[in-house]
Amino acid sequence: MFRSFLWLSLLLTSLQLAGQEPGTPPCACCQPEHQAFDFWIGSWEVRDASGKRLGTNRIEKQQGGCLLQEHWVGAGGQSTGSSFNYFNSKEGRWEQLWVDRSGTVLKLYGNGDGNRMVLTSEPFQREGQAPGQHRITWSLRPDGTVRQHWEVLAGGESVQTLFDGIYTRMPQGE
Repeated sequence: MFRSFLWLSLLLTSLQLAGQEPGTPPCACCQPEHQAFDFWIGSWEVRDASGKRLGTNRIEKQQGGCLLQEHWVGAGGQSTGSSFNYFNSKEGRWEQLWVDRSGTVLKLYGNGDGNRMVLTSEPFQREGQAPGQHRITWSLRPDGTVRQHWEVLAGGESVQTLFDGIYTRMPQGE
């Protein structure tokens, strides 16, 4: 009995490690759904549609590919913020937690859709108005830039744009 258990344990362990380099831990976040937001990775200059510089943003893949961390610095350096973005396998969705230096906290949930990532907040009450939701859409464009469009929704319809920026990759070393 013990030999059977030992043999089964060794077999399962060897199957789990098959195809890995010796000493390399298993890749917990290598499935395609964990890579749906990889188009946003990089160092970016962000401008509005008129060309006005809004700031810079650096997005890094960390924690063995399980986390995208954002580092935002607005033009002039007064506005800063960070987000943690990850695919929650248990929930089957992407999640973002944003925190900035003004104390704003935003939690978003959603999924990739082709060359887009669409994340939406839980509904919130707007003073004197209908309940709203935040929706942020990141779209990879054919020229390699990324558009980030942050809207407020009411009744599922866009009623306000809070941010609309075009991300252009910065040359290496900046």
